[in-house]
Amino acid sequence: MSEKISEAELVVMEALWEAAPQTANDVADRVATDRDWSLQTVKTLLSRLMAKDVIAADQDGRRFLYRPMVARDDYVAGEGGRLVNRLFGGRISPLVAQLAQQDQLTADDIAELEAILKGLKS
Repeated sequence: MSEKISEAELVVMEALWEAAPQTANDVADRVATDRDWSLQTVKTLLSRLMAKDVIAADQDGRRFLYRPMVARDDYVAGEGGRLVNRLFGGRISPLVAQLAQQDQLTADDIAELEAILKGLKS
């Protein structure tokens, strides 16, 4: 995925990752609880996502059914990698150190990290 997804587009993507395929009305209904967006706004965001080739639409009579073309895990991995590369020179340890210094790591987070590292060593 070469083009960045905006925060608003990400809200639409999250709706499509939760359930697909969906019509524009379905997506608008799903995001309505968090956002006060009109149907036209949702359709604009869907069009932008189609132009970025991250979703596709299949015609179903007079309506379109939208579905993601990028898996959520793939998107998260790509964004995580870009963040680490851009802010930490591609190294994870400075990111973890930064989180620890800001007291943003819970005991559960630390236990998960330890388990991951233990699994990598074996």
